[in-house]
Amino acid sequence: MTADTVDRTDGSADGASERRREQRGWYFYDFACSVYSTSVLTVFLGPYLTSVAKAAADADGFVRPLGIPIRAGSVFAYTVSVSIVVAVVVMPLVGAAADRSGRKKPLLALAAYLGAGATAGMFFLDGDRYLLGALLLIVANASLAVSMVLYNAYLPQIAGPEERDAVSSRGWAFGYTSGALVLVLNLVLYTGHDSFGVSESMAVRICLASAGVWWGAFTLVPLRRLRDRRVVRDGAGTVGTGWRQLIATLRDMRRHPLTLSFLLAYLLYNDGIQTVISQASVYGSEELGLDQTTLITAVLLVQILAVAGALGMGRMARSYGAKRTILGSLAVWTLILGAGYFLPSGAPVAFYALAAAIGLVLGGSQALSRSLFSHLVPSGKEAEYFSAYEMSDRGLSWLGPLVFGLAFQLTGSYRDAIISLVVFFALGFVLLARVPVRRAIAAAGNPVPERI
Repeated sequence: MTADTVDRTDGSADGASERRREQRGWYFYDFACSVYSTSVLTVFLGPYLTSVAKAAADADGFVRPLGIPIRAGSVFAYTVSVSIVVAVVVMPLVGAAADRSGRKKPLLALAAYLGAGATAGMFFLDGDRYLLGALLLIVANASLAVSMVLYNAYLPQIAGPEERDAVSSRGWAFGYTSGALVLVLNLVLYTGHDSFGVSESMAVRICLASAGVWWGAFTLVPLRRLRDRRVVRDGAGTVGTGWRQLIATLRDMRRHPLTLSFLLAYLLYNDGIQTVISQASVYGSEELGLDQTTLITAVLLVQILAVAGALGMGRMARSYGAKRTILGSLAVWTLILGAGYFLPSGAPVAFYALAAAIGLVLGGSQALSRSLFSHLVPSGKEAEYFSAYEMSDRGLSWLGPLVFGLAFQLTGSYRDAIISLVVFFALGFVLLARVPVRRAIAAAGNPVPERI
C-alpha cells in the first residue's frame, strides 16, 4: 500500500554535495514562477482583462459567453474562480500519479511550460478578446497550482529534517527576489511607455508576456538539477486512477488526524493572509483614497521586504521552532489588521509602513508553514499530500474574500471589512497551538527534529 522512495541520504561528501546542488536548483523554480503571481495576477492582468471585457460588452455592460449574461467587471473574478475549480480537480490526481510513478520532474515540466506558454500568449490579448484572456488565465493559474504541488513535494527529499525550515525559507526568498526584480522592470516600461515608443496597452501586454518568458526560461534550472527517485512498493499494486485515487487520498489522510488538524489551521490563517494581500489595493484605493502609483509601489515594497522576512523568520525557527515562529507571525498579522482599521485616509507614509510590516511576516509565514507540513507527510506520499496542502492554499481561498465582501455589504465600510478578517488569524492561531507537532511527526513515521 505505502510507497517508499529510495534516496541517497548518507552523510558522505558526495551525498551532501548532490543534495546542495538539488537544493540550489529547487530554489530556482520559485524564482521562475513567482513573477506570474506578482506582475500578472497582483498588478496587471485584473485591470487589463476588465478593460478588454468592457470593450466587448453590450450597451448594458454585459458580455455573453455561451449566451450567459455576465457583467464585464466580473469577468476577471469569475475566471479566477473557474481556474481554482480546475486546479482543485487536477491537483490531487497529478500528485497521486507522481507518487505512484516516482517521476515528478516530467510532470513538473509539463505543468510549468503549460503555464508559462499561456502567460506568454497573453501578449495577443487585445481589442475585445476577453474569452482568449479568460482561457489563458484559467490554463496559467491552474498550471501554476499543479506545478507547486510537484515542486513542494521535492522538499522532504532534498532537505533533512533539521535543515528544512532554512531551505523552504530560501525558496520563498528567491521567489520574492524575482518578483521584485521583474516588477521594477515592468514598472519602468509601464510608466515610461511613451519614451519607449509603445502604447500603454502594448506595454501591459509586454509585461504580461515577459512573465511567461521568465517563468519558462528559469524553469530550466530545476529541471536540470532535480532528480526523480525510484519508487519501491510493498503492496499489490497501485490504487485506481482518476476520482478513485482522489477518494483514496482523502481516506488515507483520515489515518493521520494530526496532519489534518494542521491543514485545517493552515486553511484558516492562510486564507486570511491571501485575502489581506488580494484586498489591500481595494482598501487603499476605496477607503484610503490612495493613487495607483502608491499602491503599486507598496506591492514592490512588500516583495522586497518579504525576502528579508522569509530569511529572518527561517533563522528564528532554528532558535524557537517553526510552530512558535508561525504563531508569533499570526499575532503580528492580527496587529496589522488592527493598525489598518485605524489607518487615516490619504496617508501614503502610514500605508507604506503597513506594507512593510506585511512584507516582513508574509514570506516567513508561508515558508515555515510549508516546511512544517513537510514533516507531517508520510514517506512516499509527498506529492499526494502536498496536493491537499496546495488545495488548502489555493482551492479554498474563496472563504476570506466572501467574509470580506459580506462585511462590506452589511456595513458599507471597508474598515469593518478588513477587521473582520481577524477571525481567520485568531481561529488559525488557536487550532495550530493545539496541534502536538512532535506527536504528529512521529505518527507520520518521520524523524522528529530537535527543534520544531
